[in-house]
Amino acid sequence: MKFIDYIEERIWFVIFQVSVIFLISIYFKLFELPAEAVVILDGIWILGMMVYLFVSYSMKKKEYNEITSIVDNLDEKYLIAEILKKPKNFKNEAYYYALKKACKSMNDKITDLESDIKDYHDYIESFVHEIKTPISAISLLCDNRQDMNIKSEVNKINNFVEQMLFYARSDNVEKDYFIKKISLEDLVHTVIMDYRENLMQNRICLDIDNLQNYVYTDEKWLVFIIGQILQNSIKYMDKEDKLIKIYSLNKKNKIVMVIEDNGQGIRDCDLPRVFDYGFTGTDRNKEYSTGIGLYLCKKLCGRLNLSIDIESIYKKFTRVTIVFPKTNLYKEE
Repeated sequence: MKFIDYIEERIWFVIFQVSVIFLISIYFKLFELPAEAVVILDGIWILGMMVYLFVSYSMKKKEYNEITSIVDNLDEKYLIAEILKKPKNFKNEAYYYALKKACKSMNDKITDLESDIKDYHDYIESFVHEIKTPISAISLLCDNRQDMNIKSEVNKINNFVEQMLFYARSDNVEKDYFIKKISLEDLVHTVIMDYRENLMQNRICLDIDNLQNYVYTDEKWLVFIIGQILQNSIKYMDKEDKLIKIYSLNKKNKIVMVIEDNGQGIRDCDLPRVFDYGFTGTDRNKEYSTGIGLYLCKKLCGRLNLSIDIESIYKKFTRVTIVFPKTNLYKEE
């Protein structure tokens, strides 16, 4: 709040005071008072007016700064009306009343929306758990009949259902994860077993090396993240000799896990957007693409305090790195 802005707000007060000074000067002039006395009187009046304006401005600025500071430091800014003091000014009291009503309406709507979202998430989780039973039954029937085509489609359905579940939970990771010491070797083995049929069907070779490192994170969420990356590698293989490398590096302040494939790669123009919601690329086969997998990987890694990055050269390779920062838990060991 600038002083010039305050003067503009009080412009009618200033005009009134100047008018009074002008009329008093004329009045004293009619009675032929000395010009020095008129000038002194006008000066005292102007000085008093300026002191009043400056003091009033200082008080208003302090009040203005307090309000803006409260708003800036408030996480849920729609609760501002509950914190502000009720003004004594008649005009400001009307604004305060309007603000209270608007914030109450906003709070009620947010509460209703949060309740609806919770109900929706609960329904999605319930649906996923219920649908997994018939999916597992169909998968067992396919195993008995050795029908690999139907089995492959069932696996795709199961992957989409898993993706749906993790998407529904992605905003509340902290309520559903448990940090513990995990072997990267065991973790990768679990993921490979989940995707072994896809790997064999597509005749993909695996080169797994140096996974004897341990990390502290949630096993279930990390299995899902690695599974999404592996699924993408399988989906976009276009070479005759298909290869996926998985290894880890133990560095000073972090452990880096690398998943690299020799698939069709990613165009340079697409690379900055691969983690965007719904982005499927400009030239890839979009038959089974949703643009959700890598978006979820990025989101979940952020929730788990991990970082994920992708390097790629089109038609040559794609390399995904997941970085696990070393914490005090590593030092205690």
